[in-house]
Amino acid sequence: MRHFAKSAGLLLLLLSALTMLVPGSALAQEGGAPAGAQSHLGLVMLGAALGAGAITIGAGLGIGRFTSAAVESIARQPQAAKDIVQAFQLPLFLLEGVAVIGLGVCFVAIFMSLG
Repeated sequence: MRHFAKSAGLLLLLLSALTMLVPGSALAQEGGAPAGAQSHLGLVMLGAALGAGAITIGAGLGIGRFTSAAVESIARQPQAAKDIVQAFQLPLFLLEGVAVIGLGVCFVAIFMSLG
């Protein structure tokens, strides 16, 4: 399990570095925009990428802990599985909705800075 966590951490670090490096080269232009506009765009892209990553990680951890508690409850009382699943669904959907809204805000920040 520790080896998996270490590998996942290294993969996340690599993906984070690529996320920070790729937008600058993908949106590079010849002339046209002043130097200040490019640095501002890069900071917005960096902030949006970090925000999206934090939202995704937070939602994943929250959903994982919530699911773990529900499965543990079902294991302790299998006869109450239907009630536990019904009580589990609404908060789970709300948590996913918050994550989607947060990612939408990150995309809006990117598109507002482009236009």
